[in-house]
Amino acid sequence: MNTRNLVALSLLVGMGAVLHAVIPGFFLGMKPDMMLTMMFLGIMLFPDRKSVLLVGAVTGLISGLTTTFPGGLVPNIIDKPVTAFVFFALLLAMKRFQGSLYAAVALTAAGTIVSGIVFLALAYYIVGLPGPFTALFAAVVLPAAAFNAVFMAILYPVATMIFRRARLAEAK
Repeated sequence: MNTRNLVALSLLVGMGAVLHAVIPGFFLGMKPDMMLTMMFLGIMLFPDRKSVLLVGAVTGLISGLTTTFPGGLVPNIIDKPVTAFVFFALLLAMKRFQGSLYAAVALTAAGTIVSGIVFLALAYYIVGLPGPFTALFAAVVLPAAAFNAVFMAILYPVATMIFRRARLAEAK
């Protein structure tokens, strides 16, 4: 991993942190996780294990520190690296469609749902949930998956063009 990759990943995580911090919690302390979109974009642009581990760990820490969910630090720290590697595995399984906008959008929606399930399950066992699992899933995770998918549909073409022109990543 070279310095340019680290800088690019840190910029994506930084933008995700700002998005995550400014969005308020709206249902029992939960809010859509905009950092996921930036994490997924970083994984798509830099699809190697070291980058996935780094962006997953940093995203989990920052997301945990900026969460409005009561006791959400530990579930976030565990959730994001797990989600990053599940997303990476899905990305590798869909190698044929890599670089496709439709694949990026579908993977983002699927990754957000995986993250929501993992986070809620961890929060349930570690600190308890402030409401029923299904209500939290339906009210926060599913809308977040839709929102993140739309956000990725807008962001992915722009980011790949910028990264390709700047020669920061081998974006397809």
